[in-house]
Amino acid sequence: MVNDSVEAERLATLASLEILDTPPEREFDEIVALARELIGAETALISLVDDHRQWFKAREGLDAAQTPREYAFCAHAIAQEDIFLIPDATRDHRFATNPLVTGGPAIRFYAGMPISAKHPAGEERLPIGTLCVLGPEPRDLATAERRTLRSLARIAEALIDARAAAIGATRLAAQYQAALERLNRSHRLFRQAERMANIGSWRLNLDDDTLIWSEQTYAIHGRSPEDMPSLTDALAHYPLASRAVLDVAVKRTMASGEPFDIESDFITAQGQERRVRSMGELEMRDGEPIALVGVFQDVTERHRMEQALRNIAETDELTRIASRSHFNATIDARIATARETGSPLALLLIDLDHFKEVNDRCGHAAGDDLLRLMAKRLRAPYLETSFAARLGGDEFVMVITSPDVLADLPALLRRMLADLRHTVTRNGLAIRVSATIGAAWLREGIETRGELLQCADEALYDAKEQQRGAAIIAGRDELVHPPRRNQHPRGYQPHGATRPIAPAPADNSARRLR
Repeated sequence: MVNDSVEAERLATLASLEILDTPPEREFDEIVALARELIGAETALISLVDDHRQWFKAREGLDAAQTPREYAFCAHAIAQEDIFLIPDATRDHRFATNPLVTGGPAIRFYAGMPISAKHPAGEERLPIGTLCVLGPEPRDLATAERRTLRSLARIAEALIDARAAAIGATRLAAQYQAALERLNRSHRLFRQAERMANIGSWRLNLDDDTLIWSEQTYAIHGRSPEDMPSLTDALAHYPLASRAVLDVAVKRTMASGEPFDIESDFITAQGQERRVRSMGELEMRDGEPIALVGVFQDVTERHRMEQALRNIAETDELTRIASRSHFNATIDARIATARETGSPLALLLIDLDHFKEVNDRCGHAAGDDLLRLMAKRLRAPYLETSFAARLGGDEFVMVITSPDVLADLPALLRRMLADLRHTVTRNGLAIRVSATIGAAWLREGIETRGELLQCADEALYDAKEQQRGAAIIAGRDELVHPPRRNQHPRGYQPHGATRPIAPAPADNSARRLR
């Protein structure tokens, strides 16, 4: 545990953030959701360790908002430099009799990465809490999971720093006009705070639409302080869609008096695409609004980090096509669209034949290469806007909604069966790999993703029972066979060609949604 003097400084740092007992915030909630999903833990928390309690800024998988500090695993974790790992709390004398172990939530596994913040009176960073994952079963953390926990903890630290900077800048902005009239030194401090946090301030006089910007607001726009922008000039920095969102927010504030806080795309005077956060509120005099005042922050880097995190969650690490979780969200959306528009939708379950033999006889590296190759072929140009994902192991899924691609489903399946044939050669061995496909149309009577998957899975099972390397469309008995060696389906092109598959007669079995 930390000593008394350090503990006092640590608690002062935590108090200065004004974060305890604040409402949930989307950015922190997304971090714990990602930690829980990517590490596969029962529970994920951002825990802040106060004097007599630990309080959860964000939590997934736990109802309690706080626990006594004397029971907190995180109170031990903040004394560490790196991840504090308890594989099995029942075998650790420090925690075996802990009520959180012997009772609910019955913690067995715990891993916490310390989160630090700057001391309000200096540059020293002190631990204020952790990003932690825990669960009711003993386990360890793999190397990749440790990297994930560290990376997410660093992002949480950056968000806490940005939040603290935004609170400070907002407080300064509210006093901006008086500070200008009172002390030049306060103005210099304000400009320094703006540069540190990449936050500027602004004021819009309502009587004549005159804009007043701070130096950092000019810098974010890429304009010179000698420039005197009009309201029209300022709005021109926003793409049309973002401009409309800002217009709605301002009008709502003018009508209700409630402050606005929005994020939007933004283009600098030099044409650089950025992401900005705008906050504003009414300034009143004698009960009448006289101005809109607020702060303006460049949040491009944070936005890019969030996008990168989202990409990690949505992409299969090995094949770089969509992950299973991304498929679940996408198929639900596409089913809804197909039902609304009456457009066709087909789902294909694809299972590789002899993949285990490749792994067993040629090694897992050869198996990984094969999976990457098959994923690349599922993104061939002729499949147009089709959505490909890896469900796990050697099983893939395709969601196809293009009417042109689905014009002749048997012909499409023959082409895919041909494309997915491959011979793996390694160490004098040659193993022929093929794919078996089960296809299902979205039709009347199929209401959910699960029902559509079940139809395709049953078709896949039937195809495997009859002949591996072939395909079956649910509701039809006959197999779809690949072309014989040295023969290709109509419209076939070698891998890498860009011309789409030639149109073919309509598949009479295609069931369109009315």
